[in-house]
Amino acid sequence: MKHRTLGGTGISVSEFALGAMMLSPMGNADPDESVRAVHRALDAGINFVDTADMYAAGESEKIVGRALKGRRDDVVLATKFFHPMGDDPNQRGGSRRWIVRAVEESLRRLGTDRIDLYQMHRPDPATDLDETLGALSDLVRAGKVLAVGSSTFPAEQIVEAQWVSERRGHVRFRTEQPPYSLLSRGVEAAVLPTAQRYGMGVLTWGPLSAGWLSGRDLSVSSRASLETQKFDLSLPGNARKAEAVAELKQLAAEAGLSLPHLATAFVLAHPAVTSVIIGPRTLDQLTGLLEGADVTLSADLLDRIDAIVPPGIDLNPTDNYYVPPALADASLRRR
Repeated sequence: MKHRTLGGTGISVSEFALGAMMLSPMGNADPDESVRAVHRALDAGINFVDTADMYAAGESEKIVGRALKGRRDDVVLATKFFHPMGDDPNQRGGSRRWIVRAVEESLRRLGTDRIDLYQMHRPDPATDLDETLGALSDLVRAGKVLAVGSSTFPAEQIVEAQWVSERRGHVRFRTEQPPYSLLSRGVEAAVLPTAQRYGMGVLTWGPLSAGWLSGRDLSVSSRASLETQKFDLSLPGNARKAEAVAELKQLAAEAGLSLPHLATAFVLAHPAVTSVIIGPRTLDQLTGLLEGADVTLSADLLDRIDAIVPPGIDLNPTDNYYVPPALADASLRRR
């Protein structure tokens, strides 16, 4: 397993990061298998583990904490805050009130005294970034958090956060965690270049595009019954993705690769990317993904991928996991 430096932090992280969302009741009902999966990843050379407080209402963090007992110092541990953690409207978002409570609860569930990378899971339009970054700066000074980052921020808000930190004397976001895959390349246009400009580390999520690039038959996807719209091939965006997947699968076969290995190697080929988050649900899935850890793609192969899915394009725009309030809330567009 190769390693790269996480932005300007000086922290060395594996090119694969283990995403723990599915290693919880969200994806695996057997916590013992999830613990074994974490151990298997660490034994394979992964030293970067990413989770979030909202994954299975904190259960993912508990499983990660259990798995890391006795090995905590060998792992760069990342988690996230922002999403609702209860019915109380103050148990969410980027306010100081919530952050100081959320971090304590994450520390307790993870069974650790510090979080290596604490990330804001989504932008919070209701909270001034000065408020959020001020609270995060205090956590860094207290030693509870070592570095802070953003997740799924548009380029303009990455820039705003950097400027707020500079002007107000706060610690700055040192990383960004965007969705990025062969089918969702929109971040190549502005997010990734912006992260590079500010020397930010980039850990990407969704390299298999929610199962589209897993190599399975999409018509009988195990997710189809739960997420009908995501795999409804009668929808124009999904039809475009299905056509691309067929071509990419053929391209992978010609290169002697599996489709998942092509997908993860593609993400790692971008110079802005530090680490790609893999999110296995089972030990078998993890083993299969780990077998592609050393795959690199030639320039010719990358050019052929560009011919199938043009750079900077999301084949299905509805796959965007962040919709700006100005677009999501009609009242902001009406007088």
